[in-house]
Amino acid sequence: MDWTAVRLGRRGAVAVVAAAALGMSACSSSTGTSSTTSGGLPATVNVVSINPQTGPAAFAGLAANKGYDLAIKEINDTKFLGSTTLTLSKVDTKGDIKTAASSASTAIADKSISAIFGSVSSQEAVAISPLVQQAGVPTIYTQAGSDGVVVGDATYRATPLMRTYYSLVKKYVQEKGWKSVGIIHTAAAPTLVDIGTKALPAIATELGMTVTTTVAVQGTTQDFAAPISQVLASKPDGVAILLVGAQNPTAMKQLRQAGYTGDVLGNSGASAGNLKPAGADGAGMVWPVDFNYQQKAEASQKFVKAYQAAYPGENPLNYAAEAYDAAWFLAKSIKAAGSADRGAIKTAMATVAKEKFDGALGNGLTWKDRDIQVPGVMIRWDGTGDVLLYEGAAN
Repeated sequence: MDWTAVRLGRRGAVAVVAAAALGMSACSSSTGTSSTTSGGLPATVNVVSINPQTGPAAFAGLAANKGYDLAIKEINDTKFLGSTTLTLSKVDTKGDIKTAASSASTAIADKSISAIFGSVSSQEAVAISPLVQQAGVPTIYTQAGSDGVVVGDATYRATPLMRTYYSLVKKYVQEKGWKSVGIIHTAAAPTLVDIGTKALPAIATELGMTVTTTVAVQGTTQDFAAPISQVLASKPDGVAILLVGAQNPTAMKQLRQAGYTGDVLGNSGASAGNLKPAGADGAGMVWPVDFNYQQKAEASQKFVKAYQAAYPGENPLNYAAEAYDAAWFLAKSIKAAGSADRGAIKTAMATVAKEKFDGALGNGLTWKDRDIQVPGVMIRWDGTGDVLLYEGAAN
């Protein structure tokens, strides 16, 4: 996930990474271990989640931590690792790149920590990844969909890149009979820039559609009147709004006020209840996402039931499902390694990633270039909640 409310730009992130790398080089190596035993699993394997628990991305970081907690409880309760217990500590990045990098450096230096669950924020993840890769610390991300996150054999991402399942919109567009589309996208989120300037135009070309106009807006934009006017003036059959989180209900309200009554292509940033403030004006936004609690895959429903039992009255968000699968992937790798040693786990991860598996995100899941691959689902917001339109097919 690409979050716009950060306090450092790209240069700042690079500076943080460089400083942290220098600071840790004297106290850490790529062969660090979290176990003082010469072989085999210790009584406890320690893992840390470095995620925003406060700030703009908190809703995703907190949901991810719930997924980690649920999976780790299952892993321990079923004695998946025998007498070994997984323990999870949580660090709040507060949406700050410096804090994320510093927290990663602290975890790297602490030899009792075997692995890291990395930040949902792309900006934070990009600052963390060079550090953990240099130190050889197994790190699994969720969300964090930009380049520079999966940078080597120590880094994995249990969230598919949006462009890999965004093609689910093709069926919907064809059913609607759209021949043209106007696009508004944020310029602050690399993932959504990619969708707005590459993936969606490519889909349009494939389907014989015309992109009437493309307008980029800033991450801080709250008045969308001008870009909406520009798009509607190009007279598209449909509109795509590719924004982050809380911008979505604002843009939908203003789009309706401008007289557009049709459906709107969005992205998973509209999920997690983010469209609720738009009320009825939000109805008609559709988007593909890697998980929805209504999807019918047997493994997904098993996860949903377990989550609802652990958190009564609450349906799991995709962030929790991704984290759940990430935690089980790590547990399987630890078991295959038979060790809490970072290097052994890293090697085992490469082996485990070659196997298909069933998880919260669906059945028959695979990994490709250390990114998880999923079928995905298509969702429509009806003004009060998510409606599952259809599901993708597993590879």
